[in-house]
Amino acid sequence: MDLTPLLLTMENLDEILKFGKALAEKAGEEIKTAFLQEKKIETKAGCADLVTETDKKVECMIIDEIKKTYPHHQFIGEESVAGGLKCNLTDAPTWIVDPVDGTTNFVHRYPYVAVCLGFCVNKIPVLGVVYNAISGEMFAAIKGKGAFCNERKIQVSKETDLKKSLIMAEFGSARDPERLDFVLNNLRSIISTPVHSIHCMGSAALNICAVASGQAEAYVEFGIHCWDYCAASVILEEAGGLALDTTCTPLDLMARRILAACNMDIAQGLSSRLTHIELPRD
Repeated sequence: MDLTPLLLTMENLDEILKFGKALAEKAGEEIKTAFLQEKKIETKAGCADLVTETDKKVECMIIDEIKKTYPHHQFIGEESVAGGLKCNLTDAPTWIVDPVDGTTNFVHRYPYVAVCLGFCVNKIPVLGVVYNAISGEMFAAIKGKGAFCNERKIQVSKETDLKKSLIMAEFGSARDPERLDFVLNNLRSIISTPVHSIHCMGSAALNICAVASGQAEAYVEFGIHCWDYCAASVILEEAGGLALDTTCTPLDLMARRILAACNMDIAQGLSSRLTHIELPRD
């Protein structure tokens, strides 16, 4: 593997992070303006897979700013892929963008809505920004430099007993009986461990940031996409946690499944209680 692009880009990551945070705040202003307004809602893959005009507007703004400031960078955006562009991760410096993570929350005015900007070089996530536009929480990390929320350093929980853990999980957007049985059986297996509780925040990125902040011990989900967890995975790892495949093997950004945990004891305990499925790749 040619590491030259990675080494050259790593030298500029502080500058790229500053740009990413400013861009996330600008996108957040658009989200806050629209948050309490009536919204035009469309569906994508199913009745619970929602998109609004704000998702599309914010992504266009983000991509335009990236192209203007870093014309040699590539991008993968949720709404661009939904519109027909290929989800093609190469060795080139690449932004992976979710303009509104938590669209259902946004539609229902539930205040957990995040702008997610992940940045990869040589297919390696090296920088992440997750901005809760409603609360103003700005999570950010550069590989090797720690993780922060509003400039305050964050760290994962030290809990190693799964039975004393709070787990983040989601029901997902699929509503076919087979997929629902899969999700509900896994949730039943987790809760009957027993764990302290299972919480659903409605945003994959903010679920992972809750683990990074020590507010929860783990998060697991099948069927999400690279833009849901790329940025947050960097933040989690820089906070001392683990971003893994659900089988506790290395995370594959294109595999559409993740287990985020504060440590390997929690990860392995949770993984052993799950049924695992393969999904169509991004």
